[in-house]
Amino acid sequence: MNETISKFKRSKYFGYALLFGLALFFWAFFKILSPHNFGTSKLMANYLQTSIQYAVGGCGFYFIVVMGLFDMSIGANIVLSSLVGVLLSRQFGYYGLILGCLLCGTLIGSFNGFLYTRLRIPSMIVTVGLMLVLESVAAYVVKLDPAGFPGKLTDPNILAFNHAPWNYIVAVSAFLLMGFILRFTKLGTYFNAIGSNEFVAKSMGINVEKYKFIGFVLLHFFVGIMALLTVSYGRGMLAVTGMESMGRNFKPLMGTFFGVAFKKYGMPVSAIVIGEFIITLIFNGLVALNVPTTINDFVTGAVLLIIVTLTNRGARGSVVK
Repeated sequence: MNETISKFKRSKYFGYALLFGLALFFWAFFKILSPHNFGTSKLMANYLQTSIQYAVGGCGFYFIVVMGLFDMSIGANIVLSSLVGVLLSRQFGYYGLILGCLLCGTLIGSFNGFLYTRLRIPSMIVTVGLMLVLESVAAYVVKLDPAGFPGKLTDPNILAFNHAPWNYIVAVSAFLLMGFILRFTKLGTYFNAIGSNEFVAKSMGINVEKYKFIGFVLLHFFVGIMALLTVSYGRGMLAVTGMESMGRNFKPLMGTFFGVAFKKYGMPVSAIVIGEFIITLIFNGLVALNVPTTINDFVTGAVLLIIVTLTNRGARGSVVK
C-alpha cells in the first residue's frame, strides 16, 4: 500500500492533481470573495486567452533556465518584434505580421546567444544591455510607421489571432513544438545535462557553447510567437524606454519555474501552461477585489520569490551557481 502511494506521488498524475488543485483553490477563493467580478464563464475565457500568451513565452524561457541562464531582454524583444510585425503588416498583411514577429524574435535570439557565448560574461549582464538597445531600436521603428496610429493594428482583416480559434491554434502549436523538442530530440537532454553539471557535460563531449546559443535562439523564437499573440490580442504595441519593458519578463518566467518544479513529474509543458493560468487567476482575482496596483505588484514579486525558492532548493552542501 505504502509503495503504491509512493509511486503515485512520483507520477505525472500526482503533478496534475497538484496543479488542478491549486487552480481550483484560487478560483474558489476569489469567487467567494468577489462572485460577480471574478470567475464567470466569459471572464474565464479572457483569463485563458491571456495566460496562453505568457505560457508560450514561458516555454521558450524554459530552454535557458534549465541551463542556469537568464535573459532580461525578452520584454524588449516582445515590444520590438510586435512593432516590426505591425510595420510589415501595412504592406504584406498577415505574412508581414507573422514573419515580422517570428523572424525579428529569432534574429534577436541569435544575436543574444552570439554575444553571450563570445563575451563570456553572465547572461543577465549581457541581456540587460541588450534590453536597453532593443528598447531604443523599438522607439525608432515606431517613427518608421506611416500609419496615423503607429504601432496599432488598424486593419480589421488581420486580427484573426486576436480571438479563438486561431490564437489557441498558434499557442497549442507552440506547446506541441516544445514537447517534441524535449521528448524526441537530443536538445532537451543536453540542456538538462548542462544545467545539472556543465563540467561533466563538457567531459561527455557536449559542445556547451553551441547548445547555449541554440537555447537563446529557441527562447526568442518562442518570444516571437508570444509577440504575435500579444500584439494581436492588444491590437497594437507601445514602444517603451528606460527599462520599462522589463515588466514583461516576469509572468512568463513564473510559468517557467512551474515547469522546472514539475519537471520531476515528466510534465514541464503542462506545468507551464497550467501554472500561467493559476498566476492569471491570482492577478485577476486581486483586480476583482480592487486591490491597489502596488499591492498587486507586491503579490507578483512574492509569488515569484516563493516559486523560485521552491524550485531551486538544492541538496545540503550543494553549490549554488
